[in-house]
Amino acid sequence: MKKILSSQFLVAALSCACSVAVAQPVKVDEKLPPYETVSGVSGNLNSIGSDTLNNLMTLWAESFQAYYPNVKIQIEGKGSSTAPPALIENTAQLGPMSRPMKQAEIDAFESKHGYKPAEIKVAIDALAVYVHKDNSIPSLSMKQVDGIFSSTRKSGSLPLATWGDLAMPDTWKSRPLSLYGRNSASGTYGFFKDVALRGGDFKATVKEQPGSSSVVQAVANDLAGIGYSGIGYMTSGVRPLPLSGADGKPHQPSLENCVSGKYPLARFLYIYVNKKPGQPMDKLTSEFIRFILSGPGQEIVVKDGYFPLPAEPAAAETKKVTNN
Repeated sequence: MKKILSSQFLVAALSCACSVAVAQPVKVDEKLPPYETVSGVSGNLNSIGSDTLNNLMTLWAESFQAYYPNVKIQIEGKGSSTAPPALIENTAQLGPMSRPMKQAEIDAFESKHGYKPAEIKVAIDALAVYVHKDNSIPSLSMKQVDGIFSSTRKSGSLPLATWGDLAMPDTWKSRPLSLYGRNSASGTYGFFKDVALRGGDFKATVKEQPGSSSVVQAVANDLAGIGYSGIGYMTSGVRPLPLSGADGKPHQPSLENCVSGKYPLARFLYIYVNKKPGQPMDKLTSEFIRFILSGPGQEIVVKDGYFPLPAEPAAAETKKVTNN
């Protein structure tokens, strides 16, 4: 229950942090600062963590290296659970995660370093439930999502095994639901389990995929497919479904609905770093974070299909690595 409440608080935090109304098409807040280069930035950065953030990290790295040709950035995205050990053992300076660190992970870091890791919010994601583009189902409730993917059905849903169970007509009635998801190393897996399944267990029939793009590709190639992945991985072969939130009405996975809290699977995307309180951070890592949270950095967020942070919360996140 504690994890579910913390996820609900995340959606509330999005609403509080973003005080301006945002409409489609998605645009970067004009109040975000431009990125201004500084001298003395060179060296190597290692990033180990979230697959959801893999494309974003690559795009950010390419743009940052254009500013600083003497910088090399290596990126490894095998799942959010790989970020904390890498930060603890100093094998990476950047730990991208699609979920907040668990308390046990924070405690392990603090046990090694004597202080907690710094959590930097870098973008907003709508975790989407995708179906094949030719699937006409209009929307789903969160109770139905639980019934589709969970064996424990903590929402009280009836067991849902076929598209007919979801009132799909004609030739769809007897067609089994073909389920796709992530593996347990993934932060997306953990977030979906905590929020959509209310902490319950996945069905054994969920076909676990090695990455976010693999989930979307699998659904695009399977007419009866349904799976969950970040909104940044949407392609023309799939359709993200509107989901019913607290008000009982279906809402598209849009920035406006994430900010308002109407879309029930909104979340922040994070980068965790090792910053000792009261001491300046190494220039290379802090400049990379400062670039990510600048106007050009958040333009890349939009380019990759995710949602940008407004200026005020972006400035608050920047202070975490630029202040002593």
